[in-house]
Amino acid sequence: MRSFVTGKSRLLLQRLLLLSSSPVVGGCTARASRQCRCFSAAPGDYSNLQVEVRGNVGLVAIHRPAALNALNDETTAELLDALQRYDRDSTIGAIVLTGTDRAFAAGADIKEMANRSFSQARRRDAGSFMDLFFALRSPTIAAVRGYALGGGCELALACDIVYAAEDAQFGLPEVQIGTIPGWGGTQRLVRAIGKARAMEMILSGRRISSREAEAWGLVAAVHPEDKLLTAALDTATKIASLSQPIVQMAKAAVNAAYEMPLRSGVLYERALFQSTFATQDQKEGMTAFLDKREPKWTNA
Repeated sequence: MRSFVTGKSRLLLQRLLLLSSSPVVGGCTARASRQCRCFSAAPGDYSNLQVEVRGNVGLVAIHRPAALNALNDETTAELLDALQRYDRDSTIGAIVLTGTDRAFAAGADIKEMANRSFSQARRRDAGSFMDLFFALRSPTIAAVRGYALGGGCELALACDIVYAAEDAQFGLPEVQIGTIPGWGGTQRLVRAIGKARAMEMILSGRRISSREAEAWGLVAAVHPEDKLLTAALDTATKIASLSQPIVQMAKAAVNAAYEMPLRSGVLYERALFQSTFATQDQKEGMTAFLDKREPKWTNA
């Protein structure tokens, strides 16, 4: 495929357009298959997660109810494992992330963090987890009910779409316990809701309701609690029914707005747009439109 951009844009394009070229064995690349538990296995494979496949959608629920789904090291490691396996699975077109019981995730596990030294904090760089999460090619939808605080709020911010229940609360209260957000919260919240509102939330530790989050652009839509997961799965199913390479290019183009100046982002979008014409699905989609029929995607 010919590239139309240079430098950082070229590297991003090459990375993000590596579309499932590795052979897949049971939902994992062949190289990793020996270490992999396939998703047909029982949810009990993880200590702090419940995982399930719904059609072409991967569903991951954080499950530490006694700790309001606080994100300790074990939980973040399991999350990354589950999400990357879904991301490698060619039959999965979107991922829904939620929490069980009364919280999405009430933050990092303070008991685990409280006595860390500077060197330990550097060695246990949780931000690298968020970098890898943000690099997932599959679209991610957060279905947030209850608390999404601290690291839980940052996790939601890293998702591509956020739906919230009416009882959801969002906040970055780290200053109240002697630290600051460390998973990208200071950067992504500003981009989501603007500097003034982000400053108010981060400097005061203020929580906002789901309705405020929707009005400010942090949340795409608010749903009754009993309809939240259905709404997220419906959207994920719609996304998963489309061409995976095309959806992934669209996601990459939008995410480029986080990291590139406008001119570079426009050039990157143009390169991705032109690249769609190297796919079979572009030919199928436009032919089906002209023939007035449903397209038959091959993800090629």
